[in-house]
Amino acid sequence: MPVSSPVESRKVQRRREIVRVATRLFAKLGYADCEMDRVASELGIAKGTLYLYFSGKQELFLACVDQGMQDLQIVLNQAVTSDDDPFARIAQSIWLFLQFFDANPQHIELLIQERAIFRDRPQPTFFIYRDARRQRWRDFYQQLIDSGRLRNDLEIDDLLDSIGNLLYGTMFTNYFVGRSVPLCQQYRAVVEFTFRGMLSDAERQRLAGTSFVPQALSATESSNSGTA
Repeated sequence: MPVSSPVESRKVQRRREIVRVATRLFAKLGYADCEMDRVASELGIAKGTLYLYFSGKQELFLACVDQGMQDLQIVLNQAVTSDDDPFARIAQSIWLFLQFFDANPQHIELLIQERAIFRDRPQPTFFIYRDARRQRWRDFYQQLIDSGRLRNDLEIDDLLDSIGNLLYGTMFTNYFVGRSVPLCQQYRAVVEFTFRGMLSDAERQRLAGTSFVPQALSATESSNSGTA
């Protein structure tokens, strides 16, 4: 595996820092009012330095959107590659998704701006990344159906769309109106409602009386029960 030179490493770090600062400014000021000189000033660098990394504001903005979705994939991979029970893996993916956007609302704001300003793009960045993971999840759910743990009358694409749209809508609802309950409580509702509907009869009987919420998250929920 090639080793990056110190110069290349510094360039990667500088680019990442530019994107990090620009993400915050685009989210705060909006695309129209966030000019390249403002980003340069915030970074304490010459405006011309930005153009060594990005050809203009549009490229910088889309790089910010893209980086946010890359960061989300890194987080979600923690669940997908784990060795836990399949249902725990799904539950953890849901938790990590909700937690990521709860902690990083700037990425939601950029997704909104991307859709409003660049409507001519073939597909929003969020869905490009979501679709890239789709086959992996198809195979995952098919294995659960084949093993008798999920209902065999489920249409996998319908299932993926339903879960994905539920999380997508929850993300935006939280951003627009705020959460009225702790995140753990919201997560509990999403997971419990989702799982109970897709389990096979045998699996539902086997798991009767159990919770899909990991013990660590239940403890967190209890400690935050008074926080909205």
